Amino acid sequence: MITLGPRVLKTGIAVALALYITKWLGLSPPVFAAIAATFTVQPSIYRSWKQVLEQFQANLLGAIIAVASIYLFGNNPIVIGLVTMIVIVISLKLKMESSISLTVITVLIMMSSQEFEGIITAANKFLIVLVGMGSAFLVNLTVYPPNFNKHFTDKMESSFKTLSLLIRTAISNELTEKTFQKQWRELRKDIAKLEELYKLLDEEREKISKVKSLDVRELVVFKQMLACLHHGMRLLDIVEDHFFQSRPHKMETNEFDGHLEELIHYHEMILLKYSGKIKEFEVEQMVQESGYFLETIMEDRAMGRSERLRLTIIGAAIYDYAFQLDRLHDLIDQYQKRKI
Repeated sequence: MITLGPRVLKTGIAVALALYITKWLGLSPPVFAAIAATFTVQPSIYRSWKQVLEQFQANLLGAIIAVASIYLFGNNPIVIGLVTMIVIVISLKLKMESSISLTVITVLIMMSSQEFEGIITAANKFLIVLVGMGSAFLVNLTVYPPNFNKHFTDKMESSFKTLSLLIRTAISNELTEKTFQKQWRELRKDIAKLEELYKLLDEEREKISKVKSLDVRELVVFKQMLACLHHGMRLLDIVEDHFFQSRPHKMETNEFDGHLEELIHYHEMILLKYSGKIKEFEVEQMVQESGYFLETIMEDRAMGRSERLRLTIIGAAIYDYAFQLDRLHDLIDQYQKRKI
């Protein structure tokens, strides 16, 4: 089922608003404002503001070049093509790649007009584009303003559920290959989305913190949450590459399976504590236990050297994952105490 996302909805509202404003102002043709609005809607307030500034500068430059070219060389197809190339090159040099499409459209709007009457015509068409950009920014600011904190925590919860399923069945090998690969792909996609959400949050913190207050300590917690997911994925990769190739005995299989179960349970409890869904829980000494577990593997001379090396690699990844979880627990503990 296709869902109507906030950005899709905001794009439609911005287009409608741009069309109404241009008609109310008597600007023609209004469709150019709708095009400009479509290009300006962005996933965050900061990016929307940045896009407006960049597009204003790039479009102003494009309009000046277009008007000058018409006065000097006319507006035949060859001139329009050359001017388009020049505008693209200048935009790339000024590192305004995101504004190229709308700038080229502005140039084409001005130069393809059959009734060019000088500066007044150019100003009219440039104003139409500005109305479209302004409409998009206004809509982005007021309609469903993005709540990246909630988006991040929701996506983190769903990502962890997938990670939990994969880690809990990594040793027992209960999932079919098709199901495992499907869940693995979903986890990678979810983590990529989480990284993008964190990047947006970090941009908001850095660029508009004076306008919109953001808790930097919470961002530190989010960053460590991401790190824990990455280390969990790395652990899965290592188990996949080394565990079954080491030809483990049933006792070793049960030990590794039990330790992974403890780790993912610890991860789950930490996230539940952050979301306020559970009371304070007794902190497990997972780092210490994981260290003992790794030492036991390294000192076990009953198995062959190759098998011991493979299991040691897994043991080191388990210790690393436990260390990151412990750090996440400490950060959440500090964050919640300061918040109170």
